[in-house]
Amino acid sequence: MFDYETLKLIWWLLIGIILIAFAIMDGHDMGVGTLLPLLGKTDNERRIIINSVAPHWDGNQVWLITAGAGIFAAWPIVYSIAFSGLYWAILLLLSALFFRPVGFEYRSKIVSTRWRRNWDWGIFIGSAIPSFLFGVAFGNLLLGIPFHLDETMRAQFDGNFFDLLHPFALICGLVSFTLLVLQGATFLIHRTEGELQLRVIKVARVVGIVMLICFSIAGIWVFFLKGITIDTIADTNQAMNPLMKTVHVEQGAWLNNYKHYSWLWLAPVLVYAMVILTLVLQAAKRTAIAFISSSLAVTGTILTAGIALFPFVLPSNIDPAMSVTLWDGAASYYTLTIMLIVVLIFVPLILSYTAWSYYVMRGKLNESYIESNDKLLY
Repeated sequence: MFDYETLKLIWWLLIGIILIAFAIMDGHDMGVGTLLPLLGKTDNERRIIINSVAPHWDGNQVWLITAGAGIFAAWPIVYSIAFSGLYWAILLLLSALFFRPVGFEYRSKIVSTRWRRNWDWGIFIGSAIPSFLFGVAFGNLLLGIPFHLDETMRAQFDGNFFDLLHPFALICGLVSFTLLVLQGATFLIHRTEGELQLRVIKVARVVGIVMLICFSIAGIWVFFLKGITIDTIADTNQAMNPLMKTVHVEQGAWLNNYKHYSWLWLAPVLVYAMVILTLVLQAAKRTAIAFISSSLAVTGTILTAGIALFPFVLPSNIDPAMSVTLWDGAASYYTLTIMLIVVLIFVPLILSYTAWSYYVMRGKLNESYIESNDKLLY
């Protein structure tokens, strides 16, 4: 089928595609959830906001599960280090996510202003905190994770939760947060009309500008960060472990891929172009095309970070030579082959039913629709 080296590269691309799909699909309903208590002035407006994503939010969660399963299958050592060493951060993420399903399901069960307002803020917490933490996670990858491997190849984590809250990581968190809020706002503009739609357009304009400012700050900051460069590495077409390479650390090394292949600068350029285009299309109410351009901005942002890190998957700032790359952190040849077959079967199925559900539930939402379907909607 493919040789081992090619399979490793294919799985790096697949994990990236899954993360992009997650950010686009689950990202927009997290963005909508973040905007819920801030933009809805009346209960009907808040129900419009909720029901814009109600048919899809739980189905979009499959991308988060797929991402976790894909990392477990393709890079088991990354899964073991990250999910154990970053235990408290992941626990905070999951705790926040718990508010989403409960909030969506129970928010409109009782006709009580206080009850509904509390659940609105619960949905906000379950949307805003994960949106922020995803960016913090990417920021910490560029800073390096504080772990090393002992003589038995067991990972030892030498940091704590608060070490992850580095100013650079927080800036990356703001990039992620504003990007997903912009994605959610763009989708909400597509599904709403009237005064509520105009309100979302105004907020999206501010969020988009803040996102580009934070993205620019993060990009400049990366130039001053110490990155890792591989000096020698064993045969990448063979089974490897993270100790079979030598590396060195230097300032600005995370930009080496951009220096060697100038066409890769198209990824960050895409972010600027698509965010600006999204804001222009929103103002013109070309809502469907605006959602496509917003999704391309999400794609460009993740590609920008992925290209900078390549081929590293989990850098270490304790002993950079023990950093995990896609070459030495991959599962066995047969595992990658079998999982590739599984992905080629099931991902098209996921895309098909997702596209069908969005097609069926297309159209604008307004107060009359909410009132006439009061008992059937969230």
